[in-house]
Amino acid sequence: MRTAFLIGLLCVPLAALADDDPVAIIEQTTADIIELLDGRRDYYREHPDALRSELRAILLPRIDTVYSARLVLGRHGRGLETEQIEAFAKALADQLLQRYATALLDYRLRDRIEILPLTGDNTERMTRVRTRVRLNGSSRAPIDYVFRNNDDQWLVFDVIVEGISYVSTFRSQIDPELSRHGFDRLLDRLQSGELALETDD
Repeated sequence: MRTAFLIGLLCVPLAALADDDPVAIIEQTTADIIELLDGRRDYYREHPDALRSELRAILLPRIDTVYSARLVLGRHGRGLETEQIEAFAKALADQLLQRYATALLDYRLRDRIEILPLTGDNTERMTRVRTRVRLNGSSRAPIDYVFRNNDDQWLVFDVIVEGISYVSTFRSQIDPELSRHGFDRLLDRLQSGELALETDD
């Protein structure tokens, strides 16, 4: 489960030219991450900060981090300033990159991702790209990327792994923390690493 979440959360759209085609964005993403890692795994093992920097530069511009953060916060986000939401979104993204970037070095993406044709209730505002990722052995994990069209640009705001939404998973973890400690304390704990959100619950 952790490996599937890793792939799902990090193999999200790069700054591809195919902004009007979510399927093509996922296809380009896979190719670009493979190119990033191939031949440089030893270097990135010795320089993990460089890997996180590379991933940050190519991933974050194509993820609707603020919208995702609002969904994760749920009712607790009401009344918060935009700057507070943005700080929470950054802390969440930083933690994910910190924890999982180097784990990509031990997983070979080539020929392991099958991207399925679009089906279901896709609209001009929302769509879901379904993929199947081969894990160790013959098992395959379904990973869906949920996009929203924001100002004529498709951005990922949620990843669903084996039916489990990353937004819902994180919301269930921070909800009691917010109720107990409040937003400012939660943000401090996230930024310091004191609070580590799990992806395999």
